[in-house]
Amino acid sequence: MTVYIVLKLIWTGLLGVLLTGLGLMVGMDMGVGTLLRFIGRDDAERRTMLNIIGPHWDGNQVWFVLGGGAIFAAFPSLYGTSFSVFYVVMILLLFSMILRPAAFEFRSKVSNKYWRSSWDVAFLISGFVPMFAYGVTIGNILEGVGYHFLWTGQYIQDENFLSYLINPFAILCGLMSVALSVQQAGSMLMLRAEEPLYSRAKNYASPGGIIAAILFVIGGVWIQFIKGFALTAPVDYNMPANPLHGQSVVMREGAWMDNFHAHPVLWILPAIGVFCMIASSVLLRLDRAGLAWWLGAGSWFGTIATVGAAMFPFLMPSSTRPDQSLSTWNATGSEYGLICMLVATSIFMPIIICYTAWCYHVMRGKVSVRDVLNSHDSY
Repeated sequence: MTVYIVLKLIWTGLLGVLLTGLGLMVGMDMGVGTLLRFIGRDDAERRTMLNIIGPHWDGNQVWFVLGGGAIFAAFPSLYGTSFSVFYVVMILLLFSMILRPAAFEFRSKVSNKYWRSSWDVAFLISGFVPMFAYGVTIGNILEGVGYHFLWTGQYIQDENFLSYLINPFAILCGLMSVALSVQQAGSMLMLRAEEPLYSRAKNYASPGGIIAAILFVIGGVWIQFIKGFALTAPVDYNMPANPLHGQSVVMREGAWMDNFHAHPVLWILPAIGVFCMIASSVLLRLDRAGLAWWLGAGSWFGTIATVGAAMFPFLMPSSTRPDQSLSTWNATGSEYGLICMLVATSIFMPIIICYTAWCYHVMRGKVSVRDVLNSHDSY
């Protein structure tokens, strides 16, 4: 096995880690935005919820930058094609996320009920839409995306963007993503909020994990009847980043289960996901929010790892030209580029994780309505 092959495998694994971190950290903040008007019954309670995530939400957005940067540098073909295929979805995602920092900055500037209610709706949109789009995108990739390349390497999209949005399986994946974000957000609120926010957060977070587990199992059954993708001939693992040749791929029902049938040990991944979702919900009912939060991290890991194990080595398969599907073998950057990125990641990833942990440690403890109302610096 050459160094280049090892680097391709390492970066495929790191991509999964970054997607897990994105779902966990960003999803937690987005979930609070989604729940803002449901848990907070008045302006003071909503301000308290915003101040719980206020010190961390912008730092957590680093996972968006890390994910996009990693795809750009390590998987340039995947970056260019995916951002083009899902262009309209990305625009909707970006517009919804632009609302978020504006809402944090301007909501409390004017003491007017209608002004603040309008920004509360902005929080709902900027919380629900990104997490829904995150799940929808993964669901669409599992079903295959309509695109192909001309002999010049020019990308051609073969499906209307509405088919990516109005799609039953993708909608199921989107709702599961939202359910996980609600569970994670509720865990965070239980850790940092007092009554009555504590009990209300529990009433949303605990069912969120159960709903996510149910949708996850339904998706697992459903995917066995979806046409997946499978290699029909050996490939050159050292192949260059050129999707126009080097692969022989077929679409057939149940192909996404091939890796699980060939390597039964992989079944531990969905088992981890379902176990963590259910166990986290149970612990939330038992007022063990701290442990439930960490099990929520296991829920995201089990979900992303299950999808990755099912799809490997595919990253974004093409439903119109399966042979041109983007995979670990034909969508990575150069060996030199992957080495440089790995060195940078080895240095800065631990720094980011340690700094994030330190921030949460320093700002631990409960946030009360009284503290928020008496502070001139609160949101």
